[in-house]
Amino acid sequence: MNNVTNILYWISTGLLIPVIALLLFGFIRSLMLLGGFFGMYINRLKHEKYQQEFLNNLQDISITADIQQSLKGNKLFNTHVKRMFVNNEAHVVEKILSDFELASEKDLSGSKSLAKLGPMIGLMGTLIPMGPALVGLAQGDIASMAQNMQVAFSTTVVGLFAGAIGYVTQLVKQRWYVADLNNLEFIAKSIHHKKQIDA
Repeated sequence: MNNVTNILYWISTGLLIPVIALLLFGFIRSLMLLGGFFGMYINRLKHEKYQQEFLNNLQDISITADIQQSLKGNKLFNTHVKRMFVNNEAHVVEKILSDFELASEKDLSGSKSLAKLGPMIGLMGTLIPMGPALVGLAQGDIASMAQNMQVAFSTTVVGLFAGAIGYVTQLVKQRWYVADLNNLEFIAKSIHHKKQIDA
């Protein structure tokens, strides 16, 4: 039995370095995600009125017209709108809407994985040093125990920070993409209605 517990102890302590490396990677990734999110927020805020004007004047825009000047910012949304104006057959529009959903899910995957994995890896980083800390406490080595406890608490904080960034960015971006999908569906219906009137 002692051999089994010793093996488990060696495995868990051996995982500490990879866990810390993953936490550092997650922390850097969360900072990059936060920077990209902030840039996306500024871009959407800056070009929101242009998009609203485009939606309000949709009936006045020719289907064959160059809409480059009408759309600004929000690259993912604009790319799919332009595809709709190029080919607005019903089956193509459905494919465009599906492509937008897939693209938005792909963009959200980074935030989702960070929100879930950050706290998990942080918890691993908390529990792994607790074993050596308890051993140090039993042997009266307070310095070793304090060092291990410092590692345990630090990894918790870093893991929770990365998870919080992932969770918040996921929530906000998900709301943005739902609004964009709603606007794309409105544009598709408007184009279809305009085609029926022109016919």
